[in-house]
Amino acid sequence: MNTIRRATAEQGEYYRGLADRHGSPLILVDANRVGVQYHDLKRALPGVDLFYAIKSFPHPGLIDWLHAMGAGFDLASSGEIDLVSKLHIPARRTIHTHPIKRDEDIRNGLRFGCTTFVVDNTDELLKFLPYRNRVGLLLRLSFRNSTAVVDLSKKFGCDAVEVDAILELATNLGIHIKGLSFHVGSQCTDASRHVDAIATCNTIIRRHHCDGDVPISILDIGGGFPVAYDFGHVDIGAFCVPIARALAELPPYVNVIAEPGRFLSAPSAKCIATVIGKAVRDGRHWYYLDDGVYGSFSGQLYDHMRYPLETYSEDERLYPSVLAGPTCDSIDLIAEDVALPLLEMGDIVVGHVMGAYTAASATDFNLIKRATVVTINEPSAYALAADSNAMTDTLEVV
Repeated sequence: MNTIRRATAEQGEYYRGLADRHGSPLILVDANRVGVQYHDLKRALPGVDLFYAIKSFPHPGLIDWLHAMGAGFDLASSGEIDLVSKLHIPARRTIHTHPIKRDEDIRNGLRFGCTTFVVDNTDELLKFLPYRNRVGLLLRLSFRNSTAVVDLSKKFGCDAVEVDAILELATNLGIHIKGLSFHVGSQCTDASRHVDAIATCNTIIRRHHCDGDVPISILDIGGGFPVAYDFGHVDIGAFCVPIARALAELPPYVNVIAEPGRFLSAPSAKCIATVIGKAVRDGRHWYYLDDGVYGSFSGQLYDHMRYPLETYSEDERLYPSVLAGPTCDSIDLIAEDVALPLLEMGDIVVGHVMGAYTAASATDFNLIKRATVVTINEPSAYALAADSNAMTDTLEVV
């Protein structure tokens, strides 16, 4: 169920002014909030290098801001490689984490200069035989997680009992597996699965070091760091305390990286939509917006999220209502059986926490225009240069 609150008159006029100026619908991206999210997670996981999962929201401005703050980038396709290449992101600050790739994808990554790739099975390992002198691989393990909103180990990752055989095959083939990786799921409700996964990987890392093998020197702990979808707040510092404690048990030669996507992008964007039609059906007020689940609200289908909504109206009373999208499809419903004030044509509805898996998965169904992306609070060129000078050189995955 979507959480709904009423905007103040000042907020309502602000949102309406943006829609009048830029058109509607809009995705509003706040550079300040991107910075807050990034630095909060860096403080919560000291010593962990963050590689932004571009797939969550591949917006050039957001990528530029994160680059200036010192982030690396998690690539999962040739299209994402093209994007960071055009933005002049150094290849040494990228990793390619899709466990299943075409040969063309590998070659595109190598041509760009990315040399760190992920595999999770022997068939995928064999794809790197022609490139074994040019790559270092991360072996992805599966840790199923029923408490995550999206269980990302359902589709990818090998079982821990398979690791030794895959590492042995890689050694025999002359392919360097330099690290382990996992992803315990998206929007995790607690950190216990992260802790379990780190402990398992720690055992594997230490065992192979004792056996005299080439040390496993990288651990990629994936993402899954949660955000609030109810106008609330997640204390990411408290969430990461057990994770940081588990990471402290790793050998000192292990570099730890993470792949946050949602945590960085979701709170950094809002959606501004406009009422373009209305009707009364079966005693409920139906309001048709110029954005819906085929557009910026696509995450309600694909990402299983319900976004907190904000309306503005001078009517203080509430009525049974429905918010519907603009397409001809009856599944295009944003919120049903919600209590709203009376809205008029041209009124604004704002969706919050809408940076992750929203615009990224929007479609062109009915050939309805997608939301325009507008950035606010963009850092000055001087601030970007200062942040760039402050970047460390340790981010390269070696």
